[in-house]
Parts: sequence; C-alpha cells; structure tokens
Amino acid sequence: MEALTVPTEVRTLHPDISLGKIYLDWTPQPGNYIDLEGKTYTVLERRHRYQFRRGKYHLFSMLVYVQLNPDNLERSFINNRWVIGDANCRYNAHSEIIRCAVNPYGLCQGCESWEAQLE
Repeated sequence: MEALTVPTEVRTLHPDISLGKIYLDWTPQPGNYIDLEGKTYTVLERRHRYQFRRGKYHLFSMLVYVQLNPDNLERSFINNRWVIGDANCRYNAHSEIIRCAVNPYGLCQGCESWEAQLE
C-alpha cells in the first residue's frame, strides 16, 4: 500500500504568518517537531480539512499551527519519537512537552539534579 501524503499548511500563531505548504506522510500531533528551512518548530495545534467526494468525506489537507523552538533546545530520540531533554537522566519525563520532574523549565546540561538512569 502506498503512503498517503497530505498537503499541509504550516502557520505560526503569534504573529499569524504562513510558513508555506509541505507534504507529510505522517500525522503531526501536538508536541511533535517539524523541521522547516533549517529551523525546528513545535506543533501546537492541528486542523483537518475534508472534501466530500463520491458520497464520502476524504482528508483533503491539514493546517498545523507551530511555534519556533529556541536554538538551545535539548532533544533525545527514543522509542521512535523526540523527547525534550537528556533521555539518559533518571528524572527525564520522556515527554514531548515537559522536560523532567525536578527541573521542567531548565536545561539538562549543568543541572545539579542530573543522575544517570538506572537500568
């Protein structure tokens, strides 16, 4: 079966600017990351647009609202997804939205609470 690619418009919320249209072969969820023109964006919201054809509704396009990530964003790729922070730390939340329980808004590098994850 061939992968379905959906035209997706990428927009920022504040200010409301269109960053362009891309074709995705996956469905972005809030918290996922999109790399576009050398910059990384976090997906905040996704909207579907459907078209009625032959008695059924078909996904026609998507609209995703994104936010630019800071340049110093720490990310780790585990279990086929990106998570914020150092995934090797015992306190990492393994989440796309929150970094850890001890220091949710700070950087992992130089954190006094960093501990290696127990195996």
